Amino acid sequence: MLTLLIVDDDPHIRELLRFYLQKEGYRTIEAEDGQVALDQLEKTQVHLALVDIMMPNIDGYALCRDIRAYYDIPVLMLTAKGEMADKEKAFAVGTDDYVVKPFEPKEVLFRIQALLRRYQMVNETSIKIGRIMINRKNYEIEADGKTMILPLKEFELLAQLASYPDRIFSREQLLELVWGRDYTGSDRTIDVHIKRLRARFSPERHGFSIQTVRGLGYKLHVA
Repeated sequence: MLTLLIVDDDPHIRELLRFYLQKEGYRTIEAEDGQVALDQLEKTQVHLALVDIMMPNIDGYALCRDIRAYYDIPVLMLTAKGEMADKEKAFAVGTDDYVVKPFEPKEVLFRIQALLRRYQMVNETSIKIGRIMINRKNYEIEADGKTMILPLKEFELLAQLASYPDRIFSREQLLELVWGRDYTGSDRTIDVHIKRLRARFSPERHGFSIQTVRGLGYKLHVA
């Protein structure tokens, strides 16, 4: 599941965006100003940021500049500042797109989808990896001409790894992405679930493997 960061000091705007984005299957986190947004980015893997310009502490321009410096994610500015000079400054600091308030939520969704496609981070309902098909909509896996139903956390862990082949995830990242930030158990939970997935899927039969990257974490590799 892709995570979008909503940065706006207006709680009504955050609520509106949260409603439409979660309805489309995105996970959302929120920040009321640029400083809180930077704190969120340090703790959570974010795939796209929606950023207001006029905010206390760190404004949208400065936040966008920091995101460009340290993160490779798309930025969509949503702001009441609609003058050409404002747009010019926004694009100069690195925003990918710019929408003036008031906005149509559907237009924002279209623009988000376009940016995620550009960054190759599509919120796919089906993922083909090796010789299996993962259906995130009905939580089924097609393998060897049969339908498999995995325990929920095993399924979500496999889908997360399969969405980013050869990308290394630490145990802490996988715990947050699959179990959630409030999970208080051991990170060895990841090892147990990886072991179970390896027992179910073999490189020879299914065309992929889940590899241990010593000292870093795990990645899924297509054979």
